[in-house]
Amino acid sequence: MPPFKLDSVYTPTADQPKAIASLAEGIEAGERFTTLLGATGTGKTMTMAATIEAVQKPALILAHNKTLAAQLCNEFRTYFPHNSVEYFVSYYDYYQPEAYVPSRDLYIEKDSAINQEIDRLRHAATASLFARRDVIIVASVSAIFGLGSPETYNANVQILLQHFDPLTGELIVDDLEHVAVWPATHYNVKEGTIENAVEEIGRELNERCGVLEGEGKLLESHRLRQRTQYDMEMLREVGFCSGIENYSRILDARPPGSRPYCLIDYFPEDFVCFIDESHQTTPQIGGMYEGDRSRKQTLVDYGFRLPSALDNRPQTFDEFLSITPQICFVSATPGAYERDHSARIVEQIVRPTGIVDPDVEVRETRNQIDDLMNEIRARVERDERTLVTTLTKKMSEDLTDYLLEMGFKVRYLHSEVDTLERIQIIRELRLGEYDVLVGVNLLREGLDLPEVSLVAILDADKEGFLRGETSLIQTIGRAARNVGGKVVMYADKETAAMRTALDETERRRAIQTAYNEEHGITPETIVKGISDISEFLMAEGKVPNKRGRARRKRDTDMSPAEIESTIVELEEEMLAAAEDLRFEYAAKLRDEIRDLRRELDAATSA
Repeated sequence: MPPFKLDSVYTPTADQPKAIASLAEGIEAGERFTTLLGATGTGKTMTMAATIEAVQKPALILAHNKTLAAQLCNEFRTYFPHNSVEYFVSYYDYYQPEAYVPSRDLYIEKDSAINQEIDRLRHAATASLFARRDVIIVASVSAIFGLGSPETYNANVQILLQHFDPLTGELIVDDLEHVAVWPATHYNVKEGTIENAVEEIGRELNERCGVLEGEGKLLESHRLRQRTQYDMEMLREVGFCSGIENYSRILDARPPGSRPYCLIDYFPEDFVCFIDESHQTTPQIGGMYEGDRSRKQTLVDYGFRLPSALDNRPQTFDEFLSITPQICFVSATPGAYERDHSARIVEQIVRPTGIVDPDVEVRETRNQIDDLMNEIRARVERDERTLVTTLTKKMSEDLTDYLLEMGFKVRYLHSEVDTLERIQIIRELRLGEYDVLVGVNLLREGLDLPEVSLVAILDADKEGFLRGETSLIQTIGRAARNVGGKVVMYADKETAAMRTALDETERRRAIQTAYNEEHGITPETIVKGISDISEFLMAEGKVPNKRGRARRKRDTDMSPAEIESTIVELEEEMLAAAEDLRFEYAAKLRDEIRDLRRELDAATSA
């Protein structure tokens, strides 16, 4: 198998070589936990990639959302064009879990829609892990959720070694390499397993009904028996039933209480895990189990599921640690867990561009909006952008309305904006369609906004999550990609979180300034193509939206033949977009195709 080899066009610079050497040394020394404390814009992804090249170990990169995972996957594919870089996230376009609300006697049935392209990518990831060692998997926390047994999955692979003439059946002797055909699903069971599983389900059903009846819960007992016996009949007849994952522990022949298999079980024993934006992702990993357990326990208590359904779950945090040999936490603001457990904390403070952390000013709140508008006007004159963070949604809405009245081009970014539209708004900000972006939480790790030269933090002294030291340092980092970056905190007192953020920013500025002076570096604003952020998620200028569809309907009256031709073209474009991991764009195209099919049905039935 080829070794991990970085594309020759990429060369570590600034703090990166030192950080890479230190991380690689720690991993090769067998250190359980290491941390890369990398300031915003210092190239942490490049450092991760070069570390993987240095240690030559398979790697799992964990991100806290699908969008960030997609961006990371795209970056790693450019770094490693000759190695296997795969993408593993939840394959649900839509997912409503099974649940019961006792206070309203409301049962909510499971409902979901599976994205077949993402499912294919998940299979590509697991197949690569069995076929080669030079593998990097970029995943969301879907990596800790239940998956079929890796042993059974691998045992069902078919190896084709013969090449024959399909007309005569004659074997052809040539240099054909082996072709592996992997199972079509991750949930495979050995022959004869279904019969044994149904018997075990029946035994557990009788035991559980006895317990419920002993507690006087006759309704729950009847409900459980009725539902489970239907599932047992389906398993006998067709080998499948709705909610089959709730019987996974029995189908896998695992003991009660044991953890389910997951993606991590498919890795070789010596892999290394990088947790990107660990201050966000680490708590997310720890929180998955508790939320799932609470929902399932209610289903078990009220007779909707057998107790074995509790073992169809994500890993607990301790279980995740037990199956992950080495972890490298990566963040600009590592949390307490990372700092307390890491054998070494490697700092990467200097940016390749020479830009230093922004200057931070604290100003009183009196006349803060007038002061803010003066700052915004100065940026508008220089064709630069401004981010403004508030504490509440109402404040954001009111401030946006006021700035619009004052003649500013401003947009309010709120929590109800979906991922694709959020990316589009960010792109429009960079293009200059807006000068100001207002929001409650504008922290999106991995966000590249070189045009932003001012970040204003209103009510910086109101202590809480959005004004904690981690949030403040991350928010300050939004202005760290422009050479003229500046942050203004509006506050009437200095909190401990503000002091920590100010001290850390000054510490980093001192390190960066000294490095620049020593090496004769003149800071330069990052130059980044405006389409770079959005192209991975959608094709620039081709994204169909509701307004575009309505305009096309008004402007052109397509015949049924033209509609059919358009559907074919869009289907090809949708598959190409999914192939390139532009899933949100592919989903938009899917919706466009669905609307066109309705138009076609209406046209042909008229």
